[in-house]
Amino acid sequence: MQSVRSGDGTSIAYERSGEGPPVVLVAGALCDRRAAAPIAELLSAHCTVYNYDRRGRGDSTDARTVFGTPADALRREIEDLEAMLGAAGGSAGVWGSSSGAALAAEAVAAGLPITRLAMWEPPYGLTEEDSRGHLDYARRLEETVAEGRHGDAAALFLGHIGVPEEFIAGMRRSPAWPALEKIAPTLRYDAAALGDGLLPAGRLAAITIPVLVLDGGASMDVLRSAARAVAGTIPDALHRTLEGQEHNVAAEAIVPALAEFFAR
Repeated sequence: MQSVRSGDGTSIAYERSGEGPPVVLVAGALCDRRAAAPIAELLSAHCTVYNYDRRGRGDSTDARTVFGTPADALRREIEDLEAMLGAAGGSAGVWGSSSGAALAAEAVAAGLPITRLAMWEPPYGLTEEDSRGHLDYARRLEETVAEGRHGDAAALFLGHIGVPEEFIAGMRRSPAWPALEKIAPTLRYDAAALGDGLLPAGRLAAITIPVLVLDGGASMDVLRSAARAVAGTIPDALHRTLEGQEHNVAAEAIVPALAEFFAR
């Protein structure tokens, strides 16, 4: 494990593997770098892979003592990704998963030296109802975390993405639940990366680097619709569907597409 210092003093932990074009992996909600480890292992046969813990997760710290506004939170995570690009030599391709894809897109829009962007099922909403639902979730999440109810925050997120209540109840009794409670406060960063919850058409339309948008053929319709909308908004973006894959995509299914895209 290695680490790099972000702008506000946060220590960002990462693992480097492989040789070839540099690629930084950005995980989604309730995930640290272990979630992307299978992808990093396979992709390292084609690229130099930088797999990092977003702030407050895994071995990374979080120098912020007060969460502040969502816009400020997003800026801090963009700075973290900028630090990772520095560790990768100054510029790199980026793969983002779910809300991590939204964060990566915001980093491109902010002018970071990202050479290529691959997005896995960015969970943007497409309607005003979607936006209202996201903003209500973000408000409830902030209140829950502020009250120290981290387990309830994790459960709130799982319910928000459609996990049935009986499944959540079972998860809360499992040995894995304490780890989800520990990482739950970082869900605020994922909510911040999504802004008002709607696809940011103006910022996406201004992206000029090569972009690959991926979704799973067995994934939820709302995620597949969002992926198609993103690909239709970013000029010249490529769109591919990985048949049989759900949101929790298998490394062996996605890495061939990533390797082809980033090795160009």
